[in-house]
Amino acid sequence: MTELAELYLQLGSAGFIALMFGFVLYNLIQENKAQSEDLEEIKQSIHKMEAVQDQAMQINVKLIDRLNSSDKDRERFWRELSDELSFIRGRINGGSK
Repeated sequence: MTELAELYLQLGSAGFIALMFGFVLYNLIQENKAQSEDLEEIKQSIHKMEAVQDQAMQINVKLIDRLNSSDKDRERFWRELSDELSFIRGRINGGSK
């Protein structure tokens, strides 16, 4: 504390205020630099997450397409089975002319 008082006596009030302003400005610049570095890391993390999300979405789309195609195969199977059962039922009920 005595150091600040001696500095004040040597520089006067205007010099002391200018010195404090410079100190505050220096601290703000350092804090801004640290925040910029943190923001850059966050941006990189976001880009990585977007890439993973895109890959997951592509996998989901492929899975849905596969399920849709298997549903079509199942529908075709049951339709053919139903047609064959109708044919056999017709043969049993006297349609064997």
